[in-house]
Amino acid sequence: MEQKWLKWAKEIQALAQAGLAYSNNVYDSERYEQLRELSKEIMASYTSVSMEKLDELFTNEVGYQTPKVDIRAFIVENGKLLLVQEKIDGKWALPGGWADVGLSPSEIAVKESVEEANIVVKPKRVLAIYDYLKHEHPPSPYHVYKIFILCERTGGDLKGGLETHQVKFFSPDQLPELSVERNTKAQILQLWEDVSHNRQLTRLD
Repeated sequence: MEQKWLKWAKEIQALAQAGLAYSNNVYDSERYEQLRELSKEIMASYTSVSMEKLDELFTNEVGYQTPKVDIRAFIVENGKLLLVQEKIDGKWALPGGWADVGLSPSEIAVKESVEEANIVVKPKRVLAIYDYLKHEHPPSPYHVYKIFILCERTGGDLKGGLETHQVKFFSPDQLPELSVERNTKAQILQLWEDVSHNRQLTRLD
């Protein structure tokens, strides 16, 4: 469950961002700026994120605030699951990243698989759409929806990329240390069971 201080800070930020986008009153805009500063102060007080980084996170978003979307490719071969080692924390994750404007979820899964694992994949179906807040992820300044897409490798040789060190296949009972901001062990094992038993369903939330 998300901590209350983080929930409040994000809600204040969302209200401030919407107010700055739609208000035509200079005095109201000043109040919304104050609210945004307050949300940043709360974040900075309870996390290790600097005010400079929070400025970047909060001021690069404009208009009505909506959840961000993270796409992950779930690739299984010979009873093993493909994971990439992230350079940012040295831990392991399914290939993936933020959705890009102009690309569909399937196209993002293909793009990220090439960039992070040097392989070509064919997206098959959506396995899950998870809400970041309802899973055991660390606190985040963003509200995130995570889309996991079952993919089939059609080409390429395993190799790391600009954001990844290594690329390997792992058995579900021998998973390495996971980058839990990106995917949790519970998520991976649940989706592994679904794929292994050919369950034709999409998990929600």
